[in-house]
Amino acid sequence: MEWHFAASTDAPLLAELNRELIVDEGHSNSMTKGELELRMRGWLSHEYRAVLFTEQGVVVAYAVFRDDGSRGVYVRQIFVVRERRRQGLGRCALRLLEDEALPKDRRIVVDVLSGNSVGRAFWSACGFDEYAVMLERLPAGARSE
Repeated sequence: MEWHFAASTDAPLLAELNRELIVDEGHSNSMTKGELELRMRGWLSHEYRAVLFTEQGVVVAYAVFRDDGSRGVYVRQIFVVRERRRQGLGRCALRLLEDEALPKDRRIVVDVLSGNSVGRAFWSACGFDEYAVMLERLPAGARSE
């Protein structure tokens, strides 16, 4: 597997992959692909970096992260394309990210939706431990009964 830092010209691809991630993890984000592309461009032009992972020139995964200094590196998104899952690519991408793209002297922090059992199992299998649990209460009109 090879990797390279994404550029702003990769924002449409990243937005498409991000849309798949949102669906797969069961996130409530309703942004359109266009809105996701604009958000990705903003992230890449300011605080975040993105990495595209490829095999034989084909994108198989991506990651988005930022260095939060002494608080650690926050990996906001990591995603393997659907048709290539369960082949060890997520672990390989994470290992490359840690070994070659992230600062070595910082902790790594990730968020996983509580209902995303596959994501939680992946991060746990990669040596990540629960640190905090975020709770929310939706307004009365927004609750699904």
